[in-house]
Amino acid sequence: MLKFEKKLRVGILGGTGMVGQRFITLLENHPWFQVTAIAASGRSAGKTYEEAVGNRWKMAVPLPEGVKHIIVRDVQNVEAMAQDVDFLFSAVDMSKEEIRAIEEAYAKTETPVVSNNSAHRWTPDVPMVIPEINDDHFAVIDAQKKRLGTTRGFIAVKPNCSIQGYVPALAAWKEFEPYEVVVTTYQAISGAGKTFADWPEMNGNIIPYIGGEEEKSEKEPLKILGHVENGEIVPAQEPLITSQCVRVPVLEGHTAATFVKFRVKPTKEQLIEKLRQYKGYPQEADLPSAPQPFIQYLEEDDRPQVAKDVYYEGGFGVSIGRLREDTVYDFKFIGLAHNTVRGAAGGAILCAEALTAKGLISAK
Repeated sequence: MLKFEKKLRVGILGGTGMVGQRFITLLENHPWFQVTAIAASGRSAGKTYEEAVGNRWKMAVPLPEGVKHIIVRDVQNVEAMAQDVDFLFSAVDMSKEEIRAIEEAYAKTETPVVSNNSAHRWTPDVPMVIPEINDDHFAVIDAQKKRLGTTRGFIAVKPNCSIQGYVPALAAWKEFEPYEVVVTTYQAISGAGKTFADWPEMNGNIIPYIGGEEEKSEKEPLKILGHVENGEIVPAQEPLITSQCVRVPVLEGHTAATFVKFRVKPTKEQLIEKLRQYKGYPQEADLPSAPQPFIQYLEEDDRPQVAKDVYYEGGFGVSIGRLREDTVYDFKFIGLAHNTVRGAAGGAILCAEALTAKGLISAK
C-alpha cells in the first residue's frame, strides 16, 4: 500500500446530504485523504458543518469531531473551493444540467472530481467505474482532458447503487458469456436519502416504482462491461438486461434477485469458484478500502440477509447466495450490496484510491 507523508486534501460538494454525510464518516481517519473543505447550497454557506447539518445528521455514528467546525462554503464559488483542495467528491443535489456544468467547471480549475451523481455517467469520455471490474476505463481520461483543456483536472463517476449486487457476478462469470439477465432489485430507503423518521409511510410498505432506476439498472452495466475505443467508452452489446426496481422498508442495503442465461454452460461449482476467486485492481494494489475478498459466497439457504450481511467488509464487499439452477433461465441467485457505502460514497472513495494509486490524483 502507498504511504503518504502528508494526506491529500479532499473537498466534498454537497456535504450536508445523506451521501455527503456518508463521505464524511468514511473519510474519518482515512490513511490517504483528509477532508479540508465542504461546500453546499447557499443556505448552508457560512455556517459550521455542525450548524449546517443541525438535526439532519442521518448516520448511525456521531458526527466526526474533525469536521464539526469546518465552515461550509457555497458550492457555486468554484475558484475559492478548488484552490484549497487536491481533489473533490461530488454529491450535489441539483438538476442534471446544473451538475454537468458545475462538475466541469471544477475540473477546469485543474481539480479532479470523483462524482456520485448520475449526470456524467453517459458522457462518452467520462469513466464510470467499479474498480474491481473496469479500472482500465480510466484510460479515457486523457481524451477527456483534451476536451476540457486541462492537464490534471477531470471527472470520473461511480455507477448506480442498484447494480452493485449483481454486476460483479456477471463480471466474474464473463468467460461463460452471460447474454440475458432478468433482475428485480429491492432497494433501501436510504437510497432516496431518507430514514424512517423522514419517511414514516415506508414502514410496512413497498412502493413498486423508483424513478429512473430501471433504465440505470439495465443500461449502466453495459457501459461498465464495455471497452475504450478512440477516446470514448463503447458500451457492450450484451448481456441484454431487463429489470424492475422496488422500494422496500429497509434502511440500508439493496438486494437483487437475478436470473441469467449463459452461452457457455457452467456448473454451479464453477460459478461459485469464480465468485470466490474474483478480484481486481483494488485487491491487487491493496487499496485502503478494498474488500478482501471482494465477493463472499454464502452457502446458507437464507443468506444473504440485510441484517447479517450488509456490512460485509465494512459495506465495501458484495454478498451472493442462493445460486441454483432455474427452470427457465440457466441459473438464479440473490445478491446484496450496501447502497450508500459500496453503492455511493464508498464506491467513489475506492475509485479515488485507484486513481491515486495510478497517479491520476496527486497533491497540487
